[in-house]
Amino acid sequence: MTVAIARITLFLGASHSLKEKRMVLRRLKDLVRGKFNAAIAEVGDHDLWQSASIGVTLVGSERRFAESALDEVLRFIRDHAEVVKEERELQSFGSEDLQGSDFVHWEP
Repeated sequence: MTVAIARITLFLGASHSLKEKRMVLRRLKDLVRGKFNAAIAEVGDHDLWQSASIGVTLVGSERRFAESALDEVLRFIRDHAEVVKEERELQSFGSEDLQGSDFVHWEP
């Protein structure tokens, strides 16, 4: 079993209030949940109008599947919002991979 985790920082330039920001994030979270069945939540920058940090996680039976699914989710988010920073981690459990986690940092 592999758990794929990402923390994404977004720039929401068109947002001029916390209410607008929440509407944009709610739509993005609903789209990701509906399309990928992934867990997603706002995890930081709660009081900033034009910045948001969201966390995404997926679980897969195989490492390759979890990594590929996370790539798809991140590509989808990049198509719908301006990504400023992205951090990813894969954690394997069980006999599939005894090496543990791999941490990848990416900035556009």
